[in-house]
Amino acid sequence: MSAEITAPAYRVIPIIPALERGAMEGSRPHVANEKMQQDIGFPGQLVDDWHDRVIAKMGELLSKYRSLKVYLDACVHCGACSDKCHYFIGTHDPKNMPVARQDLMRSVYRRYFTIPGKLFPKLVGARDLTREVLDEWYTYFNQCSECRRCSVFCPYGIDTAEVTMAAKELLDSVGYGQKYSNEIIGKVHRIGNNLGLPGPALENTLEGLEEDVKDDTGIDVRFPLDVKGADVLLITPSADFFAEPHIDSLIGYAKVFHAAGISWTLSSMASEAGNFGMFIGNYDQLRAIALRVREAALELGVKRIVVGECGHAWRVAYSFWNTLTGIGSGADDPFAIQLQKQLDHRYKQPMHICELTWDLIEQGALTFNKEANDQYIVTFHDSCNVARGSRMGDFAGGQFEIPRNIIRAVANNFVEMRDGTTREQTFCCGGGGGLLTDELLDLRVKGALPRMEALQQVADTHGVNFMATICAICKAQFTKVLPYYGFDRRVVGGVHQLVSNAIRLGDK
Repeated sequence: MSAEITAPAYRVIPIIPALERGAMEGSRPHVANEKMQQDIGFPGQLVDDWHDRVIAKMGELLSKYRSLKVYLDACVHCGACSDKCHYFIGTHDPKNMPVARQDLMRSVYRRYFTIPGKLFPKLVGARDLTREVLDEWYTYFNQCSECRRCSVFCPYGIDTAEVTMAAKELLDSVGYGQKYSNEIIGKVHRIGNNLGLPGPALENTLEGLEEDVKDDTGIDVRFPLDVKGADVLLITPSADFFAEPHIDSLIGYAKVFHAAGISWTLSSMASEAGNFGMFIGNYDQLRAIALRVREAALELGVKRIVVGECGHAWRVAYSFWNTLTGIGSGADDPFAIQLQKQLDHRYKQPMHICELTWDLIEQGALTFNKEANDQYIVTFHDSCNVARGSRMGDFAGGQFEIPRNIIRAVANNFVEMRDGTTREQTFCCGGGGGLLTDELLDLRVKGALPRMEALQQVADTHGVNFMATICAICKAQFTKVLPYYGFDRRVVGGVHQLVSNAIRLGDK
């Protein structure tokens, strides 16, 4: 029987923890089965010639991504990143120091791709790629959420997330993939969303939401699906269709569109904003998933594409869609050109739902009863992929200010968590990067420690009882781990959940 999962104690002073070597060496996610692997184009199980294939694939990645080579070469082991990782802080395992986790790959890179490593391996920390090393990669690169917090503090700007993504691509390429992420990617290819929710079930869910909102407000607020000619295509995480508190934000989006008189639609073909292709570092998977959005936009003839509350989905949309699919600008294939002609370039393409809502607030198109949220004293958790991998609005730091501006517009009581735990230095929720799976719950609970410490502080000093966020993974992670730290799971919710509570519909 597995050991009971408990939350680590809060730190009295936030310093580097005492090291516990091997503390998390037994924590690893389930390996994808043969069908899951083959369904998305990877070998079904670990191939016999895995050693040679890994080295060849590493050479391919190094030649394709110059940044990866720079990151593997540049580190001087200064230690600036050592205590910046939430998993190291929570687990005390030294291999969860960002520099140590990078070195798991860096040591192999030096052995096979540098002259000193080939001639004098022990002098430069180079090591042979063995099965034990491969297993170590699988264990510890699946203890990195790719949040990039360590990169903020690195004097050379080494992006540990890119090293982790490369490691996962190497593992997949030889049939050693992770079940949770690869199973989800397969569902998107087959059905259109991470949950495997088919079109008829989605339609039924949306009809039920219309009934619920009508009962609650007396207003006919629509949740349209596959409506051709709508102005806006909303691409939102599939968790918004059924999970709590996610669904309350979906209701908020619908109320915003209704109040502003904007025609919009969801798509059964592209019923998922999330893109786990990024988590496994595979750009072919990343592009194939993103192309579903382009295909849906062309089929429905929409003029705008808006992304719901999902952290990594917004990073993918903001940073990758343009060159992967031509949403925005960048691609030059015929379908990308067709889409560019179709979209209305008076608006950002794509646009985050927070950008849309804040623009409407500034225009005076939405009005609110802020007292509807008076039961809450609100704080805001910056999701890592939004904070460090994207932007909103027309000014630097818009991804930080716009969600906060919305909160202040719809609620009377807002409190910031302490400096060093928010904005570009925000701590990850502990469940990102494809790690939101039950067999990693111990890791997830421990990884949440720094955020829980900051939340506990404002709860104690200001009575904070609601932590808003704009990420589906953060919402799912916190609802699971909050009780381990003595909080009610309902403490977490979406920004548009607050919008939904306060927005005035009908006669204003």
